[in-house]
Formats: sequence, C-alpha cells, structure tokens
Amino acid sequence: MRIVTYTTPPVKLAASTLKELPIPGPSYNRDEIQVGIVHFGVGGFHRAHQATYVDQLLEQGLASDWGICGVGVLPSDRKMADVMAAQDGLYTLLLVHPDGKREARVIGSIVDYRFAPDDPDGVIELLASPSTRIVSLTITEGGYDIEAVPELNVFGLVTEALSRRRDRGLGAPTIVSCDNIEGNGEVARQAFTTYADRRHPGLGDWIAANVRFPNSMVDRITPVTTPDVIATVESEFGVADQWPVVAEPFTSWVLEDSFSDGRPPYEDAGVMLVDDVTPYELMKLRLLNASHQALCYFGYLAGYRLVHDAASDPLFAEFLLAYMDSEATPTLQPVPGIDLGDYKRTLIERFANPGVRDTIARLCFGSSDRIPKWLLPVVRENLKTGAPVRLSAAVVASWARYAEGVDEQGEPIDVQDQLAETLVPLARSQREHPTAFIENTALFGDLAAAPRFVDDYLWALDSLHRHGARATLESLRP
Repeated sequence: MRIVTYTTPPVKLAASTLKELPIPGPSYNRDEIQVGIVHFGVGGFHRAHQATYVDQLLEQGLASDWGICGVGVLPSDRKMADVMAAQDGLYTLLLVHPDGKREARVIGSIVDYRFAPDDPDGVIELLASPSTRIVSLTITEGGYDIEAVPELNVFGLVTEALSRRRDRGLGAPTIVSCDNIEGNGEVARQAFTTYADRRHPGLGDWIAANVRFPNSMVDRITPVTTPDVIATVESEFGVADQWPVVAEPFTSWVLEDSFSDGRPPYEDAGVMLVDDVTPYELMKLRLLNASHQALCYFGYLAGYRLVHDAASDPLFAEFLLAYMDSEATPTLQPVPGIDLGDYKRTLIERFANPGVRDTIARLCFGSSDRIPKWLLPVVRENLKTGAPVRLSAAVVASWARYAEGVDEQGEPIDVQDQLAETLVPLARSQREHPTAFIENTALFGDLAAAPRFVDDYLWALDSLHRHGARATLESLRP
C-alpha cells in the first residue's frame, strides 16, 4: 500500500476550505440543505453511521429536506459543540481495511449543532417545528432509564416539543432509537410516553396515537478517536480535523418502515427497510454485541488491551465461534437474506481488523447496561429449552472476575461502570461468597436460583481464580 505523507501544512477543515481539501467532500451545497432530522448523541457512532447514510443521499441529490441538526445535552457534549462550531459541522470519516488500506472522506450532513444548556427553548422550538420530521437517538443502552436522567435531558426537551406540537395542532415526528437494545423502538415508546404523562398528563396518549417509534438495527464498529487518528488524517490525508471519526468498512442499518411524516429514501443509500426488524436485531445483539462481551473480560484478564490482538488469538476466536454456534444461534429467529454462518465468520474477521485498533477497555465500559441486554436473554432462553449455558455462564464469570478491579498480575483495573460502587465490593466478596455477584437481582433477576446456570458459573469463576483466563478458555474447549 502506498501511503502519501503531506509535507505542506494540512488544510484546516471548515466550510470555507472545502474546495482546498485533498480528499473527497460534499459536492452538494450545504447552504441549501434544510434540517429535517434532529439527532441526540452526536458521537463517533452516529457520525460513522446514520450521518454517513444521509451524506450519501445528499450526494445523490435525494435528501435536501433531511439535513441533520445534532443536539448535545450533557456537560461532556460541550467539546463536540465547540468542534462542530469551529468546523461548520464538517468532519472526516476514516475507514480502515484489514489489509491496511485507509480511505478518508469529509462528511457534510450535519448542517447545524445545538448545545441544549445554552438555549434549551431554542432546541425545543426546533423540535416543535413542522420541518423536523425525525428525531433520532444514540443515547447509550442506559440512557432510557427515565428515573436516572438529569434535569435537562432528551426526554424533557422532546416531551415539551411534542406538547407544543399537540397544542398548535401540528403533526408528530418519528422518533428513531439507534441504540443497541432489543426492541429499541418499543423501549423508546415506553420511556417517552411514561415521561410525558408525568410532565403533561394525557400527553402520553397523544404520543401513542401519533408518534411512530420504528425499531432499528445498526452495525458498524467505531472505536474512540485517539490522537493517532487525528495525526493520521493530518499526515496521510492533509486535513487538520479536531475530531475525525474512524470506523471499519462494514456498515449495516436495518430499519422498520414505519414513519409518522415521511422519511428520506434510505434504501438508496443501502439501508434495509423491513416490516419486522426483530430477527436482524437479535442476530446483531446476541452475536456481535454479546461476543464483544465474551471477548473483552477474558481478553483483559489475559493481558490483551486491543481487540484485534485478542480476536486474532486462535483460542479466543474458537471460544467466540463456539458461543455463537452452540448457545446464541439456537435462540435466533430465521433472518431473511442473511447467511448466519457467513455472518459469524465475518464477525471474527471484523474483530481482528488491526486497522481499527479498538480497545478492550471500550468494550468493558458500562457492563451493567450491556450484559443484561445482550447476553442474559441468551441464558434465559437456553435455560427454558434445556440448551447449554456453559459458555455464557463463563462470560458472566469473567465479568465478575474483572469487576474485582485487580488483574491476574495484581495490577489495578479501572472498572468503568455506573454501578461500579456496588459491583466492585460484591465482586471482591466472591472468594468467600461465590454467588455474591449474581445475587444482584436488579441485574440478574432470579438467575442465582437457576441450578444449571449457577453450577456452570461457579465452575468458571473458580477456574478463573485458580488457573486464570487462558487456562479457563482451554478447559472450555469441546
């Protein structure tokens, strides 16, 4: 592969410098694009995924009414607001292939960005505008707990806007959850209607009758942007971008075709529009997302820090395939148009892509939001049918061992989880009380009373304590 290193100063990314860029960028006139989509949670994934699909449509001249306005609500979103303002919403998408090839393009579909704490009423009015026909969300798996949301939040802003729409006799938008939750549209519907009724009694009924909440499945591995990514975009592509995003070439979006007030022609950008997302959703959550969990704790304990290094280890690859084949796949529905065998093999190849440089720590983040949604449904279904749960139980045990906060060399582990203050003490008590971790009914329900799961879990936890991660995986081989 030939890598070009630019010796001239990189072009500072902004609307005024688009024609000077040495890489492809928007050929459409961004000044003529109207906001039709308001998106909460403009992070790496949204910019590598949904915004990229809209950018493709804009390039084809098919979505001039569907530009995106990003909205940040958290204090941590201030940095994104500053970068979006400095770069006029533009950013570089860097795709990294397994063979080392890299491609870069400037994405222009985010034509506005609002930091809600600066002007909450302005955001509400934008959401209440008839031109806003889709509100989309990437607010993380834990973002739908309306009991835990801060005072200024997505639900408050959207609910107030919907109340104004109702009072003004305006139509309703579509709310599209793009988070990794089974039945994400239904979860969003429940959260918004419940929250709305608390703030405006009766509004929940109006929302239920008028707002559509399509389910969706989204898929593209997108690691955190590091200084190395910023440096690569500058040195190899000649663009000074404060916050580019890096992703794998693979991308998929399966979307329920149920919208309140029209939609972009997503199918022209490769989105699969279907009547029922459920089979695709279960496939992705129980194969890709749960496999990430199967990889990360064992991987960290074994000394790996990068996902591709662990996934390239035959022992780990064999364990992931065994989990997918023997425990996850039997819980899936038929998936129209998908060869599951090929999908599973491709997953291992995607995990092992060295260019992505995804970190084990990213996969370990927020485990208490992830394991219950992605892995435990596999356990419960297999317990009902009598299918094996040995490998899934071992994954839970690897999380419990990781949550002790000390690795196999005695070095501290920084357990990043909203429930860390509860989970770490529980994990540290399990050498004396082995089921302490899984007795947390808020996370595990009644699994601590399921003998078959408990037996497999206790064996794995004991093996992790006595012999370590690699030896435990060796013992789990068929």
